[in-house]
Amino acid sequence: MTLLTIENISKRYGPVQALKDISLEVQAGSRTAVVGPSGSGKTTLLRIIAGFEQADTGRVTLDGDVLADGPAAVPAHKRGIGIVSQDGALFPHLSVAENIGFGFEKGAADREKRIVDLLDLVELDRGMLARRPHQLSGGQQQRVALARALGRKPRLMLLDEPFSALDTGLRENMRKVVARVLQAAGITAVLVTHDQEEALSFADQVAVLREGRLIQAGSPQSLYLHPRDRETALFLGDAVLLPAIIRNGLADCALGRVVVEGNRQGKAEIMLRPEQIRVVADDGDRSYGGRVVEVEFGGAVCTVAVSLDDVALPPIRIKTSSVGLPSRGDLVRLDISGNAHVFER
Repeated sequence: MTLLTIENISKRYGPVQALKDISLEVQAGSRTAVVGPSGSGKTTLLRIIAGFEQADTGRVTLDGDVLADGPAAVPAHKRGIGIVSQDGALFPHLSVAENIGFGFEKGAADREKRIVDLLDLVELDRGMLARRPHQLSGGQQQRVALARALGRKPRLMLLDEPFSALDTGLRENMRKVVARVLQAAGITAVLVTHDQEEALSFADQVAVLREGRLIQAGSPQSLYLHPRDRETALFLGDAVLLPAIIRNGLADCALGRVVVEGNRQGKAEIMLRPEQIRVVADDGDRSYGGRVVEVEFGGAVCTVAVSLDDVALPPIRIKTSSVGLPSRGDLVRLDISGNAHVFER
């Protein structure tokens, strides 16, 4: 069932077209990530959903209720939407318990129980209830902010780059915690982020914005493996892009003959993800081999750059295991797993 519907939303700031005819559906109980480079319009879209900005044209509907129809809009505080921002926006003079319970009726008989239940839900120790925000780590502050937002029992949760200020390891852990909490509470969420890895790992649906337009939306797997264009492919991860000539489902390119999807014929550009390419020690079959020009050790996953024989292309960078890692100068063969993706015309 669709919970949030965005229809033909457009927004202009003077001469700048921030959003242009954005349409998107978010299913109930799901997590959608809106991604794009700086200036793509993702934060503007989030603010329009929240009610902090008014669209010039278009409609926003939540669970059948029209929240915005052009510039006519329901006020933000009446939308039943929770928001967690990048800095958490906790009240520094209030304790954790007071922050979580902010907005609860003070005389309510179950107020304290609700606060404790929310603290348990975001997996924080009850001994933290009396602490102030400055006595918490960044991750703990974000959990308190999430608990406070959940306390209002929102129909929809908006997450505005809530992990960007955290260290890398903590950021990954917080993503998992927040996803787990939202799923347990049955809350639909929309995350805005510039981090493609975060979007792919967190969301059920990813929407890519660029220059105020929705370029592509779908499951993380479909966007990663079947991006609409080369810009989307490169934004969502490392990609090997090669000119090719396609005949009957096979593409002739610098890596030899590769199986491709679809019915495209003739000249085209194909994409392989680096993890589809395996570096193999030279065994005399040099039909699509090259020479290792760079080795970047990264622990479990390393990067090897291979310059192809007699091809005027930049070296291909391949993700590989540290086991059996080749050395610079080695002659290697490149084996391909799976099909290559062909971009739309």
